Amino acid sequence: MRHKDEQWEKEIQKGPFASSPFTEDHKRKVLQQVEWMKKSEEGSKGDRPEDSSRSSRPFRPQVGNVSHKRRPRRGPLVAGTGALVIVAGLFLWIWDDGQLVKPVIEQVYPTAALQLSDGLSMNLLTDKMKRNVATTMRDDLGKQLKIMKVEDLPVSGRIYVEAGNESEKEYAQIWLDATTGNLREVQMRREMQPSELEHRYLRQVPSLLQSIGSTPTLKPASVQRFVSMKQGELEPISHTTLWLENETGDGYGEIVWQQDKAVSITGDLRPDQVSQAALTDARNAIEALSGKANLDLVRVSRSKDDELGKDTVFFSFKDNYFVQMTEGKEGLGYTVGDANYYEQQEIGNIEEMEAYHEKLYNIDESLLREKVGPIVKKIFNIDFDAYKLHRNAEQLGVVTFELESSTDVFQVEYREDGRIKMITRGEL
Repeated sequence: MRHKDEQWEKEIQKGPFASSPFTEDHKRKVLQQVEWMKKSEEGSKGDRPEDSSRSSRPFRPQVGNVSHKRRPRRGPLVAGTGALVIVAGLFLWIWDDGQLVKPVIEQVYPTAALQLSDGLSMNLLTDKMKRNVATTMRDDLGKQLKIMKVEDLPVSGRIYVEAGNESEKEYAQIWLDATTGNLREVQMRREMQPSELEHRYLRQVPSLLQSIGSTPTLKPASVQRFVSMKQGELEPISHTTLWLENETGDGYGEIVWQQDKAVSITGDLRPDQVSQAALTDARNAIEALSGKANLDLVRVSRSKDDELGKDTVFFSFKDNYFVQMTEGKEGLGYTVGDANYYEQQEIGNIEEMEAYHEKLYNIDESLLREKVGPIVKKIFNIDFDAYKLHRNAEQLGVVTFELESSTDVFQVEYREDGRIKMITRGEL
């Protein structure tokens, strides 16, 4: 027995219990009880997985505390699903780094948590299909949605499961192979309260914000999760987006995780993190575009996107002027714009719309050069005459100026009278 205790102690030292506030003896007893329940499930004949698909994911205890009403008696294990449910009646709860998440019964017997509408053709679902559906919603969406539809799709050889309502914020569609019961495609979405977001995400927020120079005290405001698995993929992939704000509502942050890894971080920069050289450059660009000098700075934010390979700083000024500076895989990008010009054009009928579109597309090139040239000269100190204009019928109100001997390209957005809304160089 002492030898077994030593094994548990070694396991505990590896984590995830390493930083737990509980005693080593308590941790060891928790793990022993969980292991005993796992063995109880393995001895069951009625709910045995057919292969090593996601339906048979191993149970991994999380960091934290366990409370229960009574200690199970040591003795012979009773085989069968019914015995497992009785054992799970101990109401052991698992903690995720201090956050209460799930009872053990859902961990070892996930189909017990399925919610089903009346009148469904549940005979279409094998035990393995039920486990895959329950496990997918539990592990990837973070919630069991009520199953509203089960349908046989004989032409494609699939079983279709629909949960939640398409018109609402929580909705899931799952396609399973009718023969093997394995997942084939998944589309799920959910909006949740910040308090419902798993602690493994929340605990990352302060350090992620600090990593881009943003205020680490921004608070979670709302959460969205999207989960997808396309034909040929092996596992569903989740994207979790957390929006943050400060107590006054004028601070902003956004973090996107793919699975458990943060792939995009956005937040307002602290004043001491704002480059004064970049700020001066942005002010000069706004003056070149608008003719207005020394406009008040409203906000500076930074966005670091590992998926796109871009690091962007955004300056927002009074009167809705902005400058965006981007460093990415394809080089540097620079945008200066006037957001006042993005209101919807009021057009009375189809004839007026066609006339307006024709005017946008056929705008005189010399008029555009007259408007754009001086701005580009002041911001980038280049002669615009050598750049050739290209029109695009699918992007009305937008043209590009390209230097044929290089990859240097400007994109210009304009109004029908030639006034410039935005100029972008590079990173198109």
